[in-house]
Amino acid sequence: MSNQQKSNILPIAVMFSLFFMIAFVTNFAGSMGVIVKNQFNASNALSQLGTFANFIAYACMGIPGGIILKRKGYKFTSLTAVTVGFVGVGIQWLSGYAESFGVYVLGAFIAGFSMCLLNIVVNPMLNTLGGGGNRGNQLIQFGGSCNSIGGTIAPILLGYLIGGEAAKASVADAAPAMMIAMGIFLLAFVVIFFTNIPEPHLETPEQRANKVKDSHSPLSFRHFVLGALAIFFYVGVEVGIPNMANLYMSNNPAVGAAIAGTIVGIYWLMMMFGRLIGGAVGGKVSSKVMLASVSLLAIVFLLCVIFMPETWVVAFKGVELPISMIFMFLCGLCTSVMWGAIFNLAAEGLGKYTPAASGIFMTLVCGGGIIPLVQGLVADMPSVGYLGSYVVTICALLYILWYALFGSKNVNKDIPTE
Repeated sequence: MSNQQKSNILPIAVMFSLFFMIAFVTNFAGSMGVIVKNQFNASNALSQLGTFANFIAYACMGIPGGIILKRKGYKFTSLTAVTVGFVGVGIQWLSGYAESFGVYVLGAFIAGFSMCLLNIVVNPMLNTLGGGGNRGNQLIQFGGSCNSIGGTIAPILLGYLIGGEAAKASVADAAPAMMIAMGIFLLAFVVIFFTNIPEPHLETPEQRANKVKDSHSPLSFRHFVLGALAIFFYVGVEVGIPNMANLYMSNNPAVGAAIAGTIVGIYWLMMMFGRLIGGAVGGKVSSKVMLASVSLLAIVFLLCVIFMPETWVVAFKGVELPISMIFMFLCGLCTSVMWGAIFNLAAEGLGKYTPAASGIFMTLVCGGGIIPLVQGLVADMPSVGYLGSYVVTICALLYILWYALFGSKNVNKDIPTE
């Protein structure tokens, strides 16, 4: 191992921990819906307001975050992200003691800024630390696995902190998990501050002054615009499926918050398995076929969730769990590969416009807050309820299926991209 590789071990480890934190804090916001619904007497829709605030921050920070990274570099952006994350989680922690729903939503919004900046930083930084090529891609894949682990642990941990009675849950119950998150952010800040991080893509003032304005942009490509919308719907699907299932099971006295958190954790675990499978077959199956197949399969699974009788149960850790929830966590196998497939199809043929396209993609991640909020509004309808609200998710999946089959074709090949 070279001296350069040895010197990169620490920052690589920090990036892995930040990958973990992105999913942990994001999924934590979704799982907190159970607590918010009970402590603040919120509706199903308002219980998703923390997730909405967390993701709507992407709409505000996606493109500015890319500009900050380009002008200030990896180190500055990383330090800013972990600082903002520490503050955001800290405010959420204080909201329980302040007995304020507004303070909680503010904390979730601030934490969302951090998650957006971290998403913008970690992928290119790991690729840079790995020296690009296969090694850089390998580090990103390992980072993705850490992301899945964080997503799996968050709902399970919160479920057990709440215990069996969701009706008595409060934000204070989640304090240990928030303290862990703040501790990791603090440690990451110290390590990044004292670590020498390469900045090969830092833009100088001279380069900005001499930049020539292009007559085209990623928005000039029809398949990219439709793909960006597919990303909006996809993130809403990915988040909405487990969030609503968590509310449904936690408020079922026969199941409880602890078991609900475990089942939702299995959904994110299925996503990790799905990514491993997707990586293995990705070189043999086209993104179009893969996206169409998993979208159709997810629609079938959710139809089973909606229409399978709630009286059909299976024993799980001493409780009677609705069989429909098995199809819920199996959806994780489908959603796991959608981001990569959509990005691949939408970025096809963009050439020099790809970096700008990435910033737009990050902005459209806000769908992860908007779609669950809409689903919550539908769930509040007496004639619909928790399970019936999955019709919102199915509509989003139908668009993704249409994009895979028809909308992903590049019809703007006449635009120069070199």
